[in-house]
Amino acid sequence: MDIGIVGAPVDLGADRRGVDMGASAIRYAGLEAQLRAIGHNVRDFGNVAAPPAESTESAPSELKYLEPIVAMAADLDRCVSVILEAGYFPLTLGGDHSASLGSVAAVSRSRKLGILWLDAHGDFNVPSTSPSGNIHGMVLSALAGRGDERLVQLGGHSPKVASRNVALIGVRDLDAGERALLRESGVHVFSMYEIDRLGLNAVLGAAIEQIATGVEGIHLSLDLDVVDPLQAPGVGTPVLGGLSYRETHLAMELLAETGTLVSMDVVEVNPILDSRNETARLAMQFTLSALGKRIL
Repeated sequence: MDIGIVGAPVDLGADRRGVDMGASAIRYAGLEAQLRAIGHNVRDFGNVAAPPAESTESAPSELKYLEPIVAMAADLDRCVSVILEAGYFPLTLGGDHSASLGSVAAVSRSRKLGILWLDAHGDFNVPSTSPSGNIHGMVLSALAGRGDERLVQLGGHSPKVASRNVALIGVRDLDAGERALLRESGVHVFSMYEIDRLGLNAVLGAAIEQIATGVEGIHLSLDLDVVDPLQAPGVGTPVLGGLSYRETHLAMELLAETGTLVSMDVVEVNPILDSRNETARLAMQFTLSALGKRIL
């Protein structure tokens, strides 16, 4: 496979600083060399521009840092479009989860997508339900056509994905209004309760079956906070009780076996909170599994 890497070093979507360094940390963990070692051709397209919070003003708002986030996502949309036109598989490294606004906008313009969203959080708030105003918690709802029009219409088309073609896996921390939106949305939600009760293999199989009907490929959005913070400490918004190291690898391996993956985001690695780049190395290893690496 030809893989095109792009970084989105943005941390404006969250209150906690540091995830803007995540893309560099994942690269430093050896991503490109390891992808080449399993047979892929790799080109790094660099980073899109994202201003640091210190140089950007944002008054108290339902949509913090809206303008620079929209500008970053529009730039990422253009860059991922170039990657696709060159025939590469787009691999976007965050940054916070607002990066997915741009990557999914580009991929969904040319094909009907299903989205597999691995995350401790729902990311399905709209401005009226968000307790923080942080845009990284509104990304999935915007991609499904809900929320502020400046997010919803990014890239010039909406929705980027039908709710019935979205599966949210590993969730364990939802806001009250977000929970209500998810219940009536048609999104397939598999919380840690379902994973504990049914097992990851059964859950992922059901999720892929449900979102793959009538689509031309699956976009994977991997937020490292889906992993238990005892194993992945360097994330933007850690929540106890997540997937184990092996469960996350299994999810990646099972998805790779389907042959349906057409694009991928890896987000929310925070080197400031990490230990010896441990979480970035996990992000790199999970990416390899999603893109075909096997034990034997």
